[in-house]
Amino acid sequence: MSSSVASPLVRLGGGAAVKNDVLSGLTVALALVPEAVAFAFVAGVEPLVGLYAAFMVGLITAVIGGRPGMISGATGALAVVMVALVADHGVEYLFITVVLMGFLQLVAGWLKLGKFIRMVPHPVMLGFVNGLAIVIFLAQLNQFGTAGEPGWLAGTALAGTIIDVAWLHGSAMTSLLLLVGATMAIIYLLPRITTAVPSSLAAIVAVSLAVIYLGIDTRVVGDVASIKGSLPSFSVPSVPYNFETLTIIFPYALVLAAIGLIESLLTLRLIDEVTETRGRGNRECRAQGIANIATGFFGGMGGCAMIGQSMININSGGRGRLSGITAALCLLAFILFASPLIEQIPVAALIGVMFVVVIGTFEWSSFRIIGKIPRSDALVIVLVSAVTVATDLAVAVVVGVIVSALVFAWEHAKHIRIESREDHKGSTVYAVTGPLFFGSVTSFSQAFNPAKDNDDVIVDFARSRVADHSGLEAIDALADRYVAAGKTLHLVHLSEECRRLLKRAGGMVEVNVIEDPKYFVAEDSLG
Repeated sequence: MSSSVASPLVRLGGGAAVKNDVLSGLTVALALVPEAVAFAFVAGVEPLVGLYAAFMVGLITAVIGGRPGMISGATGALAVVMVALVADHGVEYLFITVVLMGFLQLVAGWLKLGKFIRMVPHPVMLGFVNGLAIVIFLAQLNQFGTAGEPGWLAGTALAGTIIDVAWLHGSAMTSLLLLVGATMAIIYLLPRITTAVPSSLAAIVAVSLAVIYLGIDTRVVGDVASIKGSLPSFSVPSVPYNFETLTIIFPYALVLAAIGLIESLLTLRLIDEVTETRGRGNRECRAQGIANIATGFFGGMGGCAMIGQSMININSGGRGRLSGITAALCLLAFILFASPLIEQIPVAALIGVMFVVVIGTFEWSSFRIIGKIPRSDALVIVLVSAVTVATDLAVAVVVGVIVSALVFAWEHAKHIRIESREDHKGSTVYAVTGPLFFGSVTSFSQAFNPAKDNDDVIVDFARSRVADHSGLEAIDALADRYVAAGKTLHLVHLSEECRRLLKRAGGMVEVNVIEDPKYFVAEDSLG
């Protein structure tokens, strides 16, 4: 007897997918521990505050978020904003700020603001990815130094920066470099032998065993901080609930909400491109909001999507929600039961994993194309990368979008171009050049003359892209005009997503699987 209800295993993607998600989730959990601890230190709070955030935010977004396979938790971009609040007002003010941050993100999701991330220009994306890869790399340099000692740049303008490190010497540095190199070698070479287990997980286990049984003297997770703790407990932040408190926390909450959503949605878009699938931005906004509200009431520092951990997950084979759920539950298990084992993992192994992530995240093609793309695009890539490293992600993206918008406005002063001709079959052919969006729909609509055109009309979008809902409405309106005039309209070289979103003109789209472009449209109905 057959049933129309799929089994849980089928819904998860089959046995192979479940195995990949579980193993990749375990790998992510191991890499999450030192990062969560490190970001907690940056924010000026206890390590468990960072670990609880990684667990709570990671679990909730994995279950209800808009991007399966994406990992969320405590991040450095948020931590650097939190440190001033904690220093001036204490950790309880941080918790209520995280709650308000989540509420603002929830409102952003309800207002369907997540769609606008689709309109971030590609050069800004490249700059964001490259800048974040550099930040992840620089964040590891501190592990090559001795804490509490003046760095090699002491007395200069760069003293106290992320690159001002008191470098290790002698055998300590040698063993650290060898272990990092061994970790990276295993990650790169193991897939050539077997793909039964994620190479990152195998590398962490192998290097840990080598350090333990060979007695290599090197820093381990336990040297950074203890991760042993209990279950997070519900608690209402102990702050005065009055207007004065609101004036203190609201500016921080607004900045944190903006940074969290920008980093999450850009990471979502990056994973979309890597996996050739589509996440739901508005759903992710709501999930991030709910997660941060819950985290604030359970003693966590708040969080957002983590590009480094997300790329570890994707590269390790994690694609489904189970990978994020596994990572969060394993992290909780580490806190409750396995802290003595996890604290023996060499920091060098985790550095090696992050270095591989850096290499895989950085868009090395940028160097190849930098001389072939317009100077304005090259400027945006370099500018966004530099601002990301120098300040934070939110500022970098805002700067990149503003510069790109100014360039776009300048380059598209003439708006959209439409050329008409008659082909050998007697059809009127319109060739559209330039983006079709809210700013160009008027010029687009005025370029057609259904009354004077031949009975058969072709509109070719090969050199155009439909960017938003206004563009879709303009095409639907054009279809109505030709139907009213008794003419046959053919729309060619539109993406599959455009065809699906068109209400009245969808049936007029000619499909060519080979030639039709593939791109996304900023539209509310898609989340």
